[in-house]
Amino acid sequence: MKDAKKIRIGISHGDINGIGCEVILKTFNDARILELFTPIIYSSPKVIGYYRKALGLVNLHTNLIRSAEDAQDERINVINCLNDEIRVEMGKSTQDAGEAALASLKAIVTDVRADLLDALVTAPVNKSNMQSENFRFPGHTEFFQAEFGAESDVLMLMTCDILRIGILTGHAPLVNVSSLINHDKIVSTVRLINKSMIEDFNISRPQIAVLSLNPHAGDNGLLGVEEQTVIIPAIETLKNEDILAFGPYPADGFFGSDNFRKFDVTLAMYHDQGMTAFKTLCFESGVNYTAGLPIVRTSPAHGTGYDIAGKNIASPESFRQALYTACDIVKRRTEYKNLKAGAMKEVEIRDKNEEWA
Repeated sequence: MKDAKKIRIGISHGDINGIGCEVILKTFNDARILELFTPIIYSSPKVIGYYRKALGLVNLHTNLIRSAEDAQDERINVINCLNDEIRVEMGKSTQDAGEAALASLKAIVTDVRADLLDALVTAPVNKSNMQSENFRFPGHTEFFQAEFGAESDVLMLMTCDILRIGILTGHAPLVNVSSLINHDKIVSTVRLINKSMIEDFNISRPQIAVLSLNPHAGDNGLLGVEEQTVIIPAIETLKNEDILAFGPYPADGFFGSDNFRKFDVTLAMYHDQGMTAFKTLCFESGVNYTAGLPIVRTSPAHGTGYDIAGKNIASPESFRQALYTACDIVKRRTEYKNLKAGAMKEVEIRDKNEEWA
């Protein structure tokens, strides 16, 4: 959004039977957050009204708009992307909820392509009830990669105040992990992490830890050879590119000894290797950021929470942090682009001066 006075963030409502709408509305019940950006929630007045009543947030007012172009600052803007027959069934996984989640995402994608949003924050979905002819993805990350035609790989990067973890193989089943790990994938993923740390997190020389796949980093081949044949050669390639990659580190000792605090970011080989540590340390405040997309996208680090849906006990902290993180990254990307443009201008001026000399 080139001329917006404030950052505009599109928000998908996620699974309407989970805790997504609850954490969204609880977050905006504190009006001070509206000073930071302009929110646009892609849902429906019926669903939002249902949760306002259920949560007792009768004084929380929303602004129904037809288009993101009509969004007003200091207001909780809502775009209706559902039909009036939609039904909320708290705590249940239903086909209607899956279709409603996809409708919200599709509407957001349309407005991103029209350059009407600066960032998007997604509430949790149920990947199972969303599966259809229109959605055959293991999660948000892969969906957005396909929709936005990302030129390179994208990465699920979990972040909080003490830890950042990327997941090399994403949502792959554990039985497939070893076959998905290869030299080129590690190298391209660490390059992406390095680029994201510089452009999105303002870390000029990021130090990147790479975890091992096998227990005890393979124990010199006794417990597996991937470290010797794949991971270590990939790290050497990265070092030759002047990227500060280190490892491979066995995950248990790495997290147990607080060694992770010495690095700016860590690359885990598979989902639970990284996510177990991350959610243990950062469950309340963790954020999922998709590195490598042309648009800034974040989400809370938790799931749909069917077991607590409708009980008014879900914490909005992770969702709130997802909004803050999205704002911060939008600003950092802008600063980086401006600095890069300024540096290029200086080079052009110097070159011309040398020609005239």
